[in-house]
Amino acid sequence: MLRIGSVTLPTNLLLAPVAGYCDVAFRLAVRSVPGASCAPQHLGGPLDVGDGTYGSVGLCCTDLLCPQAVLRDTDKSRWLTQTTPEDRPLCMQLYGADPAIMAAAAQWAQAQGATTIDINMGCPVDKVTKTFAGSKLLCDAVRAEDITAAVAKAVSIPVTCKIRLGWDDDALIDQTLPTKLADAGAAAVTVHGRTTAQRFKPSVRLEGIARVVEAVKKHHPSVAVIGNGDVQTPQDAQRMLAVTGCDGVMVARGALGNPWLFRQAAAYLKTGVEPDPISRLQRARLVLRHFEDLCRFRDERFAVHTIRFRIAKYSPHLQPWPNLRRHVRKMRDADEFRDYWHAGLEHIAQTSRDRVGAGPRTGASGIAQGSRPASSAHAACPAC
Repeated sequence: MLRIGSVTLPTNLLLAPVAGYCDVAFRLAVRSVPGASCAPQHLGGPLDVGDGTYGSVGLCCTDLLCPQAVLRDTDKSRWLTQTTPEDRPLCMQLYGADPAIMAAAAQWAQAQGATTIDINMGCPVDKVTKTFAGSKLLCDAVRAEDITAAVAKAVSIPVTCKIRLGWDDDALIDQTLPTKLADAGAAAVTVHGRTTAQRFKPSVRLEGIARVVEAVKKHHPSVAVIGNGDVQTPQDAQRMLAVTGCDGVMVARGALGNPWLFRQAAAYLKTGVEPDPISRLQRARLVLRHFEDLCRFRDERFAVHTIRFRIAKYSPHLQPWPNLRRHVRKMRDADEFRDYWHAGLEHIAQTSRDRVGAGPRTGASGIAQGSRPASSAHAACPAC
């Protein structure tokens, strides 16, 4: 478990606020993967509600949120902050440069059900840094402290900060700013082990994260430090913890097409043994669940657009499925995707029965896998 201020998380594995990906539908997909110790034969049981019974992710985070947009209640902000009771515990991440506006937005987020508030001090994207927000705050320690203090004072839930090692190698902050943020009221600090100048390459600097851990723990032993960067496998998560001494691991790009990574990593960190992976049929059902939740929380047109974009991330984990990306990217209609996907599920299930015997066929979305006629789509199914 991981403690952040007054909140105790069921595991020390966290889903990062990846821009363009971490909407409610994806968060529910991540939460729906059962833990290795209690994995049923099929997905479709209760969602994780934050007690660690079904899922292995300790905390999920929203996409980064513009405070002015959430206070104006724009359409985009409503979608980015959309949540459900089963989407807990939830962190809402804000980026901005004005302490008063950030504090007001944090109060709004708390009212919407956020478990924690994170302040983005690590985004390297120009449209964020040019407003003196994101990782540009690493260059202005006083403003970063003021924002942290204002937000921490405005809400009663834990406030955290997500940072990088510095703007560049000539302006490293690993020994200074993290401790000041804890002084200002941050209950945890998440460190992406690169500078802004490095963006996402080359490899993450674990030694830099270790320096942050050492500096923070010297003055604030109870403040959690969470490592972030290049976690693609359970072994990467274990190495992050062992080398840096951090309290938790935040997973970003490694989970985008692989939401079951948290299941594998949680079991590996607990036992030292990686569990058998969930089956290809279970993975395919999870993708269908993700799609149906996109339809449920947004609309079918958006769901089709999104799944066409995200299928590239899922595809490597669904093979063999020839031409999967090419077929999905041509789709324009939700029912076309459903027919195609159900045909694929039917083929995978049949192949699995031939090999290991018949299994349950209720999909992760709660829809029986045979409830839609395969029709002519079966002939075009790339899994066949």
